[in-house]
Amino acid sequence: MTLEILTADLLDGTRHGFFTRRGGASSGIYAGLNCGPGSSDQREAVAMNRARVAAAFEVAPDRLLSLHQEHSATVVVADGDGWAERPRADAAVTSVAGVALGILTADCAPVLLADAEAGVVGAAHAGWRGALDGVLEATLAAMRRLGARNGHIRAAVGPTISQRAYEVGPEFFQRFRDEEAGYERFFAPGAGDRLHFDLPGFVLARLRDAGAEAAWVQACTFSDPTRFFSYRRTTQSGGSDYGRLISVIRL
Repeated sequence: MTLEILTADLLDGTRHGFFTRRGGASSGIYAGLNCGPGSSDQREAVAMNRARVAAAFEVAPDRLLSLHQEHSATVVVADGDGWAERPRADAAVTSVAGVALGILTADCAPVLLADAEAGVVGAAHAGWRGALDGVLEATLAAMRRLGARNGHIRAAVGPTISQRAYEVGPEFFQRFRDEEAGYERFFAPGAGDRLHFDLPGFVLARLRDAGAEAAWVQACTFSDPTRFFSYRRTTQSGGSDYGRLISVIRL
């Protein structure tokens, strides 16, 4: 099966893609394109999958740079040398051609960013915690330090869990309400004391408030098991592990 790569019109002119699980070498619960070194999948299969992604972006496998993600607001800068081991961070930026930045997700929002004219790109992992703590604003700031300009950065939000699938409890809601009263608009009532959180809407709002033009590709990871891995879908069904999707951008 060939690789399936989703793209965003907003990033036309910049090499980017949100990969689905189709076209990989993994099997079993990881069937398809599992690109997560942190999963319990066979290392050889993950390496083969990542090599296929690197080839699709015309870079060597060691120039497909991903992170040891921790739901933080930490951003690193990738230079032409890459890195010997994955940094503990949740976003990366670069102004170096030939370096592909990769973000791994399985319900959280992958965000790919570019100022094509300035020659600066970025990639961020935005779960609710990282987004609330400022990973998107930190990524935009790091891009500006490399020469990106206010009003010129565009951001595409890839496949992520949609509001209808993201049920949360009152404590989760209260955390957002305590942060800012206006954040109540990202919640819809559910059954009983349950609510539904709009992660893509929240990520888009944070990006736009920080000065980026932003759009979502309108794909829900939870509701489409043939195309996407999903942490929440796996845990709800009693699974012990899950594959990771990869999203990539390069100059």
